[in-house]
Amino acid sequence: MGKTKVAIIGSGNIGTDLMIKIMRTSTELEMSVFVGIDPESDGLARAKRMGVKTCHEGIKGLVEMPEWTDIKIIFDATSAKAHHYNYEFVKQYPDKRIIDLTPAAIGPYLVPPVNFEEGLDEKNVNMVTCGGQATIPMVAAVSRVAKVHYGEIVASIASKSAGPGTRANIDEFTETTSLAIEKVGGAEKGKAIIILNPAEPPMVMRDTVFTLSEQGDREAIRESIHKMVKEVQKYVPGYSLHQEVQFDDIPESAPVFIEGLGLRHGLKTTVLLQVKGAGHYLPEYAGNLDIMTSAALATGEKLCKLQTI
Repeated sequence: MGKTKVAIIGSGNIGTDLMIKIMRTSTELEMSVFVGIDPESDGLARAKRMGVKTCHEGIKGLVEMPEWTDIKIIFDATSAKAHHYNYEFVKQYPDKRIIDLTPAAIGPYLVPPVNFEEGLDEKNVNMVTCGGQATIPMVAAVSRVAKVHYGEIVASIASKSAGPGTRANIDEFTETTSLAIEKVGGAEKGKAIIILNPAEPPMVMRDTVFTLSEQGDREAIRESIHKMVKEVQKYVPGYSLHQEVQFDDIPESAPVFIEGLGLRHGLKTTVLLQVKGAGHYLPEYAGNLDIMTSAALATGEKLCKLQTI
């Protein structure tokens, strides 16, 4: 059985990096068409040089191409607003599946090492956000040992790695990530913050994860986190702990106030991460983009291996 043919919509940094990943590394997926809306974009020009068919008329142009018949997976690397438009076309075709790399959240949230099985039968799965892909596995790792009252993540990315699509989606980033911390990570309440770091030279992606949970076995929590890091490293080799896991007691006599939950006490766990990109198309410091494309690629390949396509 041959590779599964795919299309990518969005000719910016994320779409271009995903295209190169598929062409260089995938054993399951085959690039069919690379789609954009700007005929002069660098991404479309690069695709042409690499021998990939292109379309500069968006999803509407793609569905009119003869290649559309054989395409089974569409990766959407545009924007949250554009994804709503794109999905209106794709959902009319029962044999197509869409993997959404925007924060549109039309389909269910999917973080590969945490809840992949929940997306097996879905026609549209949402890859949350770069911050979500990096940090939600850590919240989930704590949740597997102790009930998490609150999860807060701070994603710091190089300003140079934030293109117009990322900047246009800042509000959706915080909202989508916060909800996914709850729905996928298992926290009662979630909060997400993103920082665009203007430092020169650019710094790699850094993420800080705070959880407040019930008291639990600290060594078990530490082991759960390390195990989850190894799971993420299977498809994002540059993902690592920046420091060892830290624990602090929040005593019942001095609880903290959490909006929406009230006063809570328990065990505070702090996880410090860094994400280096693979350097396929983008610099190493753009780990925030790399983890999104890597997660989307891993999702597409796994769906093919399980023969759900």
